[in-house]
Amino acid sequence: MSESILIVDDNPINLKLVRVILTTEGYAVRTASDAEEALEVLREFTPRLIVMDLQLPGMDGLELTRRLKADPATRGISILAVTAYAMKGDEEKALDAGCDGYVSKPIDADALPAIVAGCLARTVEEGR
Repeated sequence: MSESILIVDDNPINLKLVRVILTTEGYAVRTASDAEEALEVLREFTPRLIVMDLQLPGMDGLELTRRLKADPATRGISILAVTAYAMKGDEEKALDAGCDGYVSKPIDADALPAIVAGCLARTVEEGR
C-alpha cells in the first residue's frame, strides 16, 4: 500500500507540480487549496504526511498546523512546511507551530521526493 499525502497550497501551479511529483513516486495524493478545504478532506482521509504551504488565504498554514497538532485525531500526521517567503526565523516559526520539516519555494523537483521520504521515515522511527 502506498503512503498517503495531503498537499495544501493555494497556488494551482505549485499544487499541480507537487501532486505530479509525488504521484509519480507512487504516493496516494489528495489536495486542498486552503485550510478550510484541508480540514474538510481530513474528515474522510488520514494522510501520513501533509505538505503545507504556510501562506494560505484565511487561516494560514501555521495556524492550521497548530490546530492539527492540538487534535488527538490528527496529532500524529507529519507536516512538511513549504513557503516562498523564506526569511530568517521562518523555519523556527514553522517548527515551533508543530511542523516536522521545512522546505522553501521554488520547490526543487529533484530533491522533493527525498525530503518527503525522509519525513515519512522519521515518523516510522518515532512510532507515528
